[in-house]
Amino acid sequence: MMPHNTKKLRQTDARRIILEELKDLTSHPTADEVYEIVRKRIPRVSLGTIYRNLEILSENGQIQKLEGGGTQRRFDGNTGNHYHLRCVDCGRVMDLPTQPLKEIERALFNLVEYEIHHYKLDLIGVCPPCQAVKSKSSPPAAED
Repeated sequence: MMPHNTKKLRQTDARRIILEELKDLTSHPTADEVYEIVRKRIPRVSLGTIYRNLEILSENGQIQKLEGGGTQRRFDGNTGNHYHLRCVDCGRVMDLPTQPLKEIERALFNLVEYEIHHYKLDLIGVCPPCQAVKSKSSPPAAED
């Protein structure tokens, strides 16, 4: 597979720090969460600067923008092919702890005549903490 089209960008402090922070995280933060993290290193950074740079970095293929499953986009510093788990209740996104499965890739890629550059695979469900909350709040089943 071919990498995203990356072009040389001017490396601003904000852009460099956003990249550094995202590469160190596995939590797939929202733009607001990235803003709070970057503000610790650049106190005067604006939320607009964060949003603008996240868009630029994702368009340039240096980070992934994860959409769907919630009202806010999340961002991932890992641009390699990998799978995500997404909770439909709380919006949490995490990496599936496995390497991409080559047999799935081969089977899917053989179905089409496209030259595949990149793909995303999300598993959608309910995370263990949300399951625990649901089981505590649901009434016990009636016995026959």
